[in-house]
This record gives sequence, C-alpha cells and structure tokens, in this order.
Amino acid sequence: MKKYVLFFIFLGVIILVVYEALIWYDTDFRYGRMWETPAVKPHEEPMLVMDEKAVPLKEGEAVFKATTAEALQSLFTGADPEVLKLGKVSYDLFCAQCHGRNYDGNGTVGQSFFPLPTDLRSAKVQSLSDGAFFKEISYGIPEGRQPPLATTIDAMDRWRIVAYIKSLGVRSP
Repeated sequence: MKKYVLFFIFLGVIILVVYEALIWYDTDFRYGRMWETPAVKPHEEPMLVMDEKAVPLKEGEAVFKATTAEALQSLFTGADPEVLKLGKVSYDLFCAQCHGRNYDGNGTVGQSFFPLPTDLRSAKVQSLSDGAFFKEISYGIPEGRQPPLATTIDAMDRWRIVAYIKSLGVRSP
C-alpha cells in the first residue's frame, strides 16, 4: 500500500514540476497565464444605443399580455366578410381539431380531454369580451384545457378567430 501512496505522490510532484517548467518556459502557455489576460470590465466603453424600434411600445405580444382583458379592443369588426373568411380559415387550421367543426367541443382531438373543450357558441363564451376571449386563446385558461397559443397563432389571426367565433352567435336550444 505504501508503494502506491509513494508512487502517486511522486507522480504529483513530477506533474507539478513539469507544469511550473512550462509556465516559466512558455510565456503564452494558455493554462498558466490567466492573471495576465486582459479583463473585460463593464462600462469601460460607451454602451450601445438600442434602436428605438427594437422593443415595441405600442404593439407586440408583450403589450397584449400586459394589458388587461377589459382594456384590449378588437382590431376587427365582425361585419367585414374578409375578416370572417380569414377567421374561419384560421379556426379550421388551429381550433377545429379540439372544438369541432360545429364549434361544440366535439372535435376529434378534443374527445380525449376531460373535461371536453368548451362549446364556443354557448352563452358563456359568446358573452366574453373580445379582449377576454383573445387572452384565453393567447395565454390559455388557468386550470382549463385551453393551451396557450400565442406562440402558435399570429396575433392578427387570433383577433380574426375572435371576430369569427363572435359572429356565430349563441346556439339556439
């Protein structure tokens, strides 16, 4: 056992001697000269000026998320047929799998959820403000099955979906 301990001590001493010899011999030895490398100190040079359009102040996802549902106003009216047409296309692409072609929550994917997705023509959904509906689509429903879709669906398409769903009205019994 003493042989092994002496061997490892001897090996350590050899490695230390070789390391010190390299530092003394080679002034560019990259592992031994860290104290001689130039340090990067913050604010030695003037800070870069950010382009004023880099952070949106009047639009953008962060503004939508920070604004209360009551303060959000729809960008579209339900009377524009082009908006409703594009809203239906977006609904069919992003929403129909869960909420169904009849907007009743009986979509193919939605059948595997518990509870089932909401009937979008129910009085509860149709009574939501446009801003509340937009936020539910965008950021999900806490403790609900609606996933946040802000990163999946463009903001304008989300507004068109809101206009389209609201144009359907309450389902008659």
